[in-house]
Amino acid sequence: MHYVKTEGAPEAIGPYSQAVEYSGLVYVSGQIPMTAEGKLQAVTIEEQTHQVIHNLRAILQEAGTWLHNTVKVTVYLSNMDDFDKMNEVYAEHFGNHKPARTTVEVSRLPKDVKIEIEVIAKR
Repeated sequence: MHYVKTEGAPEAIGPYSQAVEYSGLVYVSGQIPMTAEGKLQAVTIEEQTHQVIHNLRAILQEAGTWLHNTVKVTVYLSNMDDFDKMNEVYAEHFGNHKPARTTVEVSRLPKDVKIEIEVIAKR
């Protein structure tokens, strides 16, 4: 097992790793729209989704893989009314690559953000 850490994404805000690589798969912990410096600047769901995917890219790159090697995505939204807007931004980043995905509405996310995304990617 290899722990992945990059300065290109925010540090974990709890006792966990940004990602763990094991047996050819990279398990990226849920990312919220914090900058690498730990600031919450994105306000809209579109801005927050872009920031989260930026963080995912940085972590995956550090692990030696990329977004288009993602096999499973889990999206947590604080409001399912944001689903369509989130999907538009998500599609910009994933293009024709369509990993398996689950999207759920949750009552609250860390730091009261609108979105959190976790991914599993092959290395």
